[in-house]
Amino acid sequence: MITMEEVKPLCTDETLVLTTHVRERMKKRGIEYSDLLFAVSNGEIIEQYKDDNPYPSCLVLGHTANNRPLHVVVSIGSGVLWVITSYCPAPEKWKKNFSERR
Repeated sequence: MITMEEVKPLCTDETLVLTTHVRERMKKRGIEYSDLLFAVSNGEIIEQYKDDNPYPSCLVLGHTANNRPLHVVVSIGSGVLWVITSYCPAPEKWKKNFSERR
């Protein structure tokens, strides 16, 4: 199980790795790197995916500096924080707090 105590220290330019997939998705979705970094650094884990490969991952709910909700899937491996994907949660799929699925 991943904890925010493990995630937060890895939210640095030196230890945060964006996959090609997340870079493409962020550009398409208008998510800036600074938004992602802020959201993960100040977020909370709302789901765990222990069976993901090559490393277990989790879903972090955070908010940008402008208070825009942001979901970020991350995993920890080889001493770095891998960002798998990031998106703004759709209100029709998530309850008002964006931490529970409908």
